Amino acid sequence: MSTMTATPAAPARASLAARVGRTITANPSILPTIASVVIFVAMIVYGEIAYGRIVQASTLSNLLINNAHLIVLAVALTFVILTGGIDLSVGSIIAFSSVAGVMLAGAGWPPLLVVVAMIAMGAAFGLCSGLLIRYFNVQPFIATLAMMFLGRGLASLLSTKPQRLAEDSPIRWMGEKIKVIDGPKVNDLTITPAVIVAVVVVAAAFFVLHRTRTGRTVYAIGGSESSALLMGLPVHRSKVLVYVISGTLAGVAAVLYTARLGTAQNITGIGWELDAIAAAVIGGTVLTGAYGYVLGSVVGALVLGLMTVLITRDGGIPPEMTTIITGGILLVFVLLQRAVIRKKE
Repeated sequence: MSTMTATPAAPARASLAARVGRTITANPSILPTIASVVIFVAMIVYGEIAYGRIVQASTLSNLLINNAHLIVLAVALTFVILTGGIDLSVGSIIAFSSVAGVMLAGAGWPPLLVVVAMIAMGAAFGLCSGLLIRYFNVQPFIATLAMMFLGRGLASLLSTKPQRLAEDSPIRWMGEKIKVIDGPKVNDLTITPAVIVAVVVVAAAFFVLHRTRTGRTVYAIGGSESSALLMGLPVHRSKVLVYVISGTLAGVAAVLYTARLGTAQNITGIGWELDAIAAAVIGGTVLTGAYGYVLGSVVGALVLGLMTVLITRDGGIPPEMTTIITGGILLVFVLLQRAVIRKKE
């Protein structure tokens, strides 16, 4: 009997492997994304074996809650990188938006209006970057670098001291935990409204990139901007739009992060643009544009978050190793991307 039940399983596994192989052969650009998923699963398995209590509801819940803002930033950078551009301003946008938002809340502004203002500030920065790139032919690196310095300077001009939300501020509701499953002891499955917002952002970005003309245009620009123009696609409008999307999502990330911590300061977000770029690249988004997936960028963000969890659990690894390990992983994925691109060519 055992032989009879085991026999159909082998062809099924072979068929699944064959389908995966055909998918990779037909679309090798998906290989880095698959690699990021494999690395994420391997990290979970290693963490469970080495430290324990990784595959449990509370750990996975905290992984999502603590990295909701990074997931949103990774989505923002995915849009930009797919066009072959870059956005270095998102970390500074978070600093300026969060400090300004907390100060507006302290001045008595309605919470909803504060949230809208924070997101609008991000959109304004993104619009400025897009207009510089579109109408003044400024390279994306330089345009967003200028916005990075501007945002950080404005944040410092507003305040060089930490600003704190009032304990009873409704904005803090975004960071409050909601128990989904009551587990044993402290092993509860929880989420926050910020996690829900991040999931909605990911779903909306996936729909836009894969189900709309705007998404097709974004991919086409990354493949060949001149060809996209010849096809009659709205290239210039779309290039401005992706930077507006990036700035807007940076404003959303500022709301999520500020709601969770309840504080804001001018040094918030330093280096976060590099974390977001790393998350997108680890998730399979190619820096030269045209190839990449939103869901891959989410996995990349979770890889970075889980790496921090494992280093903290170990206790013997200095925190500085996080950047070294991130750099190593990033280098591996860049080399993998180059191999994939050469194979397609």
